[in-house]
Amino acid sequence: MNLKDVKLFLDKEVQERNNIFELSYEKPDPLLIASKYQDESIALICALFAYGNAGLIVKFLDSLDFSLLDASEEMIIKELSSHYYRFQKSEDIIAIFITLKRLKEVDSIENIFYEGYKKEENILDGLWHFIDTLRSIYPHTTQGYNFLIGSVPKKISSAGTYKRYMMYLRWMVRKDKLDMCLWSKIDKKDLLMPLDTHTFKVSRKLGLLKRKSYDMKASIEVTNTLRNFDSSDPVKYDFALYRLGQEKLVEI
Repeated sequence: MNLKDVKLFLDKEVQERNNIFELSYEKPDPLLIASKYQDESIALICALFAYGNAGLIVKFLDSLDFSLLDASEEMIIKELSSHYYRFQKSEDIIAIFITLKRLKEVDSIENIFYEGYKKEENILDGLWHFIDTLRSIYPHTTQGYNFLIGSVPKKISSAGTYKRYMMYLRWMVRKDKLDMCLWSKIDKKDLLMPLDTHTFKVSRKLGLLKRKSYDMKASIEVTNTLRNFDSSDPVKYDFALYRLGQEKLVEI
C-alpha cells in the first residue's frame, strides 16, 4: 500500500475502534481500569504497570485498592506488603503509591508536566521534568522501581520509547470514546506515538517507519509521518495500530 491507501485504511480502523466495546475483560487493556476511575494518579499507575501480558496487567490492576492514595503511608505499607508484579516487588509498589500520595500534596501531575512542557511545547521536556520531580519526592531506588518510573536520558539518541508514559499522555490529553481527556494544558498535536513492539512492527510493515531501531527516534519518526495524516492529532492512530498488531490483522 502507498501512504494514501494506508491513511484510508487507518482512518477506517480508528473510526471503527472508537467505541467502549474495545475495552473489556475479553479484550483487556489497562485503559479499561483507568477509565473506571477518571483520575490522573490512578491512570498513571495503570500506565506504568502496562507491560507484559494484557490480561495479567488488568488482573493485577484490579487487585489494587486505589483509595490507598488518600490513606496514610503506614496504611499503604501495610495493605500493599504482599503485592508484586513481574519486576516490581511489594516495596516498589508501595513506593509508587507513597510517591503519588506525596505528589498530590504538592501539585497536580498535569501542572508538573506543563511546567516542563510550556517553554517550547515539547512533550519530552515535560516528561523529563516530571520524572525528576518523582525522583525528588520519594528517592526510592531499586531495579524494579527504576524500571517502573524510568530516568532522564543523557541524550535523545540513547532514549527508549517511553511507551508507557506516551500512552498515559494520550489518555490524559485526547478525547474520544476511549481516551479520557482529563487535562487541558497540553495540546494533542504535541503528543508522541506510544511505540511498543506491536505498533513498531505494524508501522514498519505499513511504511510509516523506516528506522530499524526500537527507540525514541523511531517514536518521533512515526509521529511525524502520522502528522501528514492529521497534523492536529497524530496519535489518534495509536490504538488502531496497536490492535492491528495484537490481533494479528497485519502480517508482521
